[in-house]
Amino acid sequence: MRNILIAGATSAIAQETAKHFAQDGDNLFLVARNPEKLQAVADDLQARGAAKVATLNMDMNAIDRHEEMWHAAEGAIGTIDTLLVAYGVLPDQQACSKDIQRTLETFQTNTLSVIALLTIAANIFADQHYGTLAVISSVAGDRGRQSNYIYGASKGALNIFLQGLRNRLYKANVHVLTIKPGMVDTPMTAHLRKGPLFTNPQAVGEKIYQAIVKRVDTLYVPWYWRWVMVVIKAIPESLFKRLSL
Repeated sequence: MRNILIAGATSAIAQETAKHFAQDGDNLFLVARNPEKLQAVADDLQARGAAKVATLNMDMNAIDRHEEMWHAAEGAIGTIDTLLVAYGVLPDQQACSKDIQRTLETFQTNTLSVIALLTIAANIFADQHYGTLAVISSVAGDRGRQSNYIYGASKGALNIFLQGLRNRLYKANVHVLTIKPGMVDTPMTAHLRKGPLFTNPQAVGEKIYQAIVKRVDTLYVPWYWRWVMVVIKAIPESLFKRLSL
């Protein structure tokens, strides 16, 4: 039985992942900003078989509350052995390119607050000599493109941090999973035109669950995004800068 803390538990992908944990009879501590939606998710997971479900209404940008949140989780469900980070923002690139405050807010949510939480969790798990850190990033972090380089840069910095953390924590028996979804049909992408490369949160959630169980290092989901990004990263910069991507 796992004791799982999910930050950003009301996101569509987090909900679908958590359903698998609930069916396994795990304990879940759910954190999100919207109390009504959070309670609805908790009730659903309890009905699906979770041994125990507890919640905390909190904005993860409140970095000074991260330790308080962790202690609350341990008090509710016991020693945490799995952390799933599933929150983030997808900003308007054009708006960010004209407004530095929006850019900084993107990095605060997608990068700095996550790094702050992971630092706390990494030190705890290193002392325990076990644990899993699973973080939803994005394929957008693999290469900067004019259409979303603010978002991509915020995720790219996070990816590098996770690589270093994985290297550091390997000998402590701590699993670090970087999750790189492509385009997923969720409320975050509701404003985007849907194409053949889009997938659904149910499929992504199942793959994340499997990657946590199998202790995968990096998950591209769906699988074909690994090869899409191989091609994109292989394009020489002299040519790439001329493309409208």
